[in-house]
Amino acid sequence: MEVSCSSLNEVREHIDKIDSEIVALLARRGAFVAKAASFKKTTEEVKAPNRVEQVIAKVISLAQEQGANPEVVERVYRAMIAAFIDAELNEHSRLKENSVKP
Repeated sequence: MEVSCSSLNEVREHIDKIDSEIVALLARRGAFVAKAASFKKTTEEVKAPNRVEQVIAKVISLAQEQGANPEVVERVYRAMIAAFIDAELNEHSRLKENSVKP
């Protein structure tokens, strides 16, 4: 992907706009992750290592198709997924505690 900018400030403005879009997408993804916790019965289902590897393979392929650096995409996704798994484990635990209370 070719980009055209005439200054560092212009580059930063574009990056800031993209960051805003990424955070909005992370919020949407996070809402689905939280919802997924309600469908899973065990912490192992939350961790879902096979699903993690499916997602990683898919995004590496997407990176190659779209001209992104596959190594960067993989590293970002592994970090993001790990953070979302932690959040989902917390949500799963909270849901489990609330369902046990009288």
